[in-house]
Formats: sequence, structure tokens, C-alpha cells
Amino acid sequence: MDSINNLITKAPPTVYYIPNFITEEEEKRIIDQVNGAPKPKWTQLSHRRLQNWGGIPHPRGMIWLTVFTERVGKLNLFGGKQPNHVLVNEYLPGQGIMPHLDGPLFYPTVTTISCGSNAKLEFFEPRADNDNSSHFEESAQQIASLLLERRSLVVLQDDMYTKYLHSIAEVHSDTIQGTEANLQQCGIHYEVGTVLQRGTRISLTIRHVPHTSKLQIRLGR
Repeated sequence: MDSINNLITKAPPTVYYIPNFITEEEEKRIIDQVNGAPKPKWTQLSHRRLQNWGGIPHPRGMIWLTVFTERVGKLNLFGGKQPNHVLVNEYLPGQGIMPHLDGPLFYPTVTTISCGSNAKLEFFEPRADNDNSSHFEESAQQIASLLLERRSLVVLQDDMYTKYLHSIAEVHSDTIQGTEANLQQCGIHYEVGTVLQRGTRISLTIRHVPHTSKLQIRLGR
């Protein structure tokens, strides 16, 4: 695979979505590797925990991830550069992440593989104040949502990376509304009103970071 053409046209620029980007066997391998990581590798946050795998893959580090970073790299999403950083987030049912932007320290493309459970990724209009920072209010307008299926890959670029806040709600299930921008690209057909229970979700957020040794990662997807 050396290109990507699964463009989502029902969302602002630019989103790509590939269902079944990894196999069931690969999903199990990822979950086993993540759960088998030593306890010091985990960082516990208030609403989830994460593992930060940065730098060039090597035998004592993220070597087990190279099959996935190389597969993403073949999509030519990072301006001729290869992904060199993976952030692993674990979300239990009822856990999520508040609306946020990933910031300018990353190459402005982010790719995420979902394992173990579905979730909805929601996007909101930011409110910019005088110092050009972005904030979220409960009344902020939602501009799109995506259903992230198990084993899928989602790619965010352009305004969907730099302009719109993205979040995952802290709920135990997701209900299909029929307005999810990628429903036609999903791996199976979902009827409106279908309730999808959440399990434990492991996400691999794969990026290119110019200076990984100096970067402290706090956010995920």
C-alpha cells in the first residue's frame, strides 16, 4: 500500500478512514504487547493511561511496532518522512479525552489505529481569544463525528488537524446517529439507533515528530 484514497467527503478537510487496516491477529498482538509492557512504561492520567514510544525503533524499544509504523509510512502522509513516534492510549469503558488540539510540535498529520473497541471521535469549532489560544465551551458547535471501528486507521490533516478541537466522550456506549461522516466507509453497515457498547480500547497514535527527545507527549486519540 503506497497511497491513500479513502477520503471522507462529509467532513471538513481532511480526513481519511480505512476499515480493517490491521488483521484480527495483529490486533491481538498489539493488545498483548501493550498489556505486557512493564509498569514503569505506563503514565497514569486522570481519565486514562498511556505509553510513550518515541525515537527510531530499536530492539530494546518499539521494535514490535515497526510493522505498523512501516505500513503507515507507505501511505506517504508525512511529507516524505517516516513516522518515528507512537503514543499508546488505553481507554476503559466510560473514559475519554477532552476537546483539544495536538499542537505545532508535530508534523501536521496524525494517524490512529484503534484496537479492542469502537469509539466516536468528535470535532468542535474552537473559540480563539486574543492570545490566539483555543478553548472549549460546552456550547461549542460540533462540526463532525467519526465512528472509529476496531482495527481501523483514521488520518487527520489540514483543518481537521490544525483548526478543529477533537475529543472522545466519557461514555459506556455510542449510539449511531446517522450523521457520522464516515458511515459509508465503515467496515460493516450500521442502522441508525444501533448502540455499540465500549470495551477497553487501545489506540496507537502514529506521528512524525521532528525532535522526539525534547518532546513531552500529553495527548492522544
